[in-house]
Amino acid sequence: MANMQFSMIGDDFGPLFHYQYRLILIGDSTVGKSSLLKYFTEGRMAEMSDPTVGVDFYARMIELRPGLRVKLQLWDTAGQEKFRSITRSYYRNSVGVIVVYDITSRASFEHVPGWLREAEANVGGPYPGQCVFLLVGHKADRDGERQVQYEEGEYLAKHHKMQFLETSAVTGENVLETFMMVAHEINGRLETGALKTMDGWEGIKKGSQRAQSICLSDAGLTGNDASSCSC
Repeated sequence: MANMQFSMIGDDFGPLFHYQYRLILIGDSTVGKSSLLKYFTEGRMAEMSDPTVGVDFYARMIELRPGLRVKLQLWDTAGQEKFRSITRSYYRNSVGVIVVYDITSRASFEHVPGWLREAEANVGGPYPGQCVFLLVGHKADRDGERQVQYEEGEYLAKHHKMQFLETSAVTGENVLETFMMVAHEINGRLETGALKTMDGWEGIKKGSQRAQSICLSDAGLTGNDASSCSC
């Protein structure tokens, strides 16, 4: 696996973030999408919770390399069929898709191709074919209950030309790496021009600046200069 850099965001006067990337997590109900997101954004294992209804929202700031801040806007979708029409409306404004299955559920793995077809048919932006996909086999801490072998997930990912990881929101295994891997791939495509920002598309957005307050002494204003300030 390639080395990926990650660090906490420093308190300086640079941009709050340079870019915002919107990612969507899809997959069957109860595969653990919400647990992954809660571990990534809160740094702890999630308590047992009810299945997501519709769509939930999470966010976290990361630093891909020194001086390059990215805000990840993360959408957690419901896996139940009755919410699929709601889920589909969120594909168009996403630049990254993380497809999650449960390694202890053969059915959730067998449904992955269907999720991929749905995502590929609905993603938007200036270059829909450049949307970044990642396959995740979740609940790796429950290896004794495994119904899907690692090699099967790896083969399916290679077949669909995407990367693959197994994760656990109990131990934290590969949780950070999952989101950093997608963010690095998006950034690489953005830097080569394979991906671009576009008015009206939320998948990639330019960042926002920090508000700055400047003391008069810092600005070199003294005496009459200071008294004539109109702020």
